[in-house]
Amino acid sequence: MRNKLKVGVLGATGMVGQRFVSLLEGHPWFDLTAVAASASSAGKSYADAVAGRWTLPAPVPAAAAGLRVGNASDIRAIADQVDFVFCAVDMPKDATARLEEDYARAETPVVSNNSAHRWTADVPMMIPELNADHAAVIEAQRRRLGTRRGFITVKPNCSLQSYVPAIHPLLGFGPTKIIVSTYQALSGAGKTFESWPEMIDNVIPFIGGEEEKSETEPLKIWGTLSGGKIEKATGPVISAQCYRVPVSDGHMAAVSVAFERKPARDQILSAWKEFAGRPQQLALPSAPRPFLHYFEDNDRPQTRLDRDAGRGQAITLGRLRPDPIFDWRFVGLSHNTVRGAAGGGVLTAELLASDGYLAAK
Repeated sequence: MRNKLKVGVLGATGMVGQRFVSLLEGHPWFDLTAVAASASSAGKSYADAVAGRWTLPAPVPAAAAGLRVGNASDIRAIADQVDFVFCAVDMPKDATARLEEDYARAETPVVSNNSAHRWTADVPMMIPELNADHAAVIEAQRRRLGTRRGFITVKPNCSLQSYVPAIHPLLGFGPTKIIVSTYQALSGAGKTFESWPEMIDNVIPFIGGEEEKSETEPLKIWGTLSGGKIEKATGPVISAQCYRVPVSDGHMAAVSVAFERKPARDQILSAWKEFAGRPQQLALPSAPRPFLHYFEDNDRPQTRLDRDAGRGQAITLGRLRPDPIFDWRFVGLSHNTVRGAAGGGVLTAELLASDGYLAAK
């Protein structure tokens, strides 16, 4: 990209916002020019606003440290500084939906980590390797919003990233039923062991709303464009159970799948090995190569060893074996705050920029 696009991060002081800020350091296409959060942080330097609550192992990027934190609700002030924004605010769902539409109507595209617009029919919910074609619905969304360049796109829930990408290359075999159990890190709740000591030596068998998202959001990802809307797929049927486990980062999934046409093991492994989406074909800056990596070792993937594969953007898989009730079972792993949150958002923005949906004002 010849000239960098100017980008802002809404909700920049939270855990996902911090990850956005970190990933944008030295990005070849995007230049972080604005950080925004709640009124309580507005006016502070970014370094002061996150002092005592910076959660990443690397220090606050020097280029971001001196930025003055804006009020995310001051839409015009932020919009005037940027070409588009990433959104990771911690607000009620209705308020988030209004905020994102207000930015879009201010002709400032929004790439959101939030759930507020995931089921808005003309808002693409993207895993860039899987459904890049859904970006075409943006033109219908712009007509509804009355905008020339403003729009919203969202990323799906972090719980999906460790198994939906593995199912996608197998859609040709007609998956009919999926049972998945996800083992999700503390950072998915915006927590650390220091801020949530109750999680030490503990597992919580409930994450509010997570199972419903895990069961329904893949159907929009696998949906089709029709009449300016995304029509969700009718299958496969997914049954999910989601657990919070004492791990800092990394969501693991144990998956069993039934197919209309049961593939051979070699066919599954070949489909995973050969699969590449548009991010890989376009050689986007954040695209992992390979996207899907399979381990033959029986004890891999492991969270601590493998969550950072592909700089946290790759999906690692293992333990593919016959299932005594369904056809096949396997294990998947993704980094929840990189691929599952901010990194997935950055990759989505790279794809949108490459396809001309994001441009300088």
